[in-house]
Amino acid sequence: MEGSNAVVLDDPVGASLRGHHAHLARGYGRAVTYLPEVSTFCAVPARPGPAEWADLTQLLGPGEFADMFDCPSIPPSHWEPVFVLEGRQMIRPGADSPVPSPAEAGTDVVELGPNDVPEMLDLAGRTRPGPFWARTPELGTYLGIRDNGTLVAMAGERLRPPGWTEISAVCTAPEARGRGCAARLVGALAARIVARHERPFLHVADSNTAAVALYERLGFETRKPVTFRGFRTPADS
Repeated sequence: MEGSNAVVLDDPVGASLRGHHAHLARGYGRAVTYLPEVSTFCAVPARPGPAEWADLTQLLGPGEFADMFDCPSIPPSHWEPVFVLEGRQMIRPGADSPVPSPAEAGTDVVELGPNDVPEMLDLAGRTRPGPFWARTPELGTYLGIRDNGTLVAMAGERLRPPGWTEISAVCTAPEARGRGCAARLVGALAARIVARHERPFLHVADSNTAAVALYERLGFETRKPVTFRGFRTPADS
């Protein structure tokens, strides 16, 4: 059972921006988004009307990218579609589900900090795990694995709706694949999340079948299908 508190996962961006990540948010009216270089995700209330879409246009500016994540509401027809990507939201079962102990991750798993950001940006640029900007690591804890001093794998925390933490930016350099790096990093993050009495969840594109299989082996289950969408706000007339 996913539990009654899973309803916040139906709007994880809005719940994060209005809660744990409020210090990283900017808003106008009833629309919210992240600060520049943290994330492009933005949110409007459930069942938004013309006023809420106008708030988002005012917040982002005319002709700007609106990354709506999996918002179920579609902007007005004069907003330009940018992308559509089918995916799924996956969660770990409840508190009785075992997670790896920190020792199982291995001694080469290290916590990353501000000095590691250039390498993190480089790794994300080469592997493209999803949106990743200079201030994205401010969203939560990031762990990495180094090989002879070079960062070859990482994963971190992103959205933080109440009671939950999203695991994201899971990526491994091509030369380090096949060593179980992603499994160890996701397991280590899940253990940390559970230790602070929260539950881990994540999002993955349906086309990334290898990642879906990995997460299922680690105990994650699909909660619901999601459709990720991006739009461009109307330009000034």
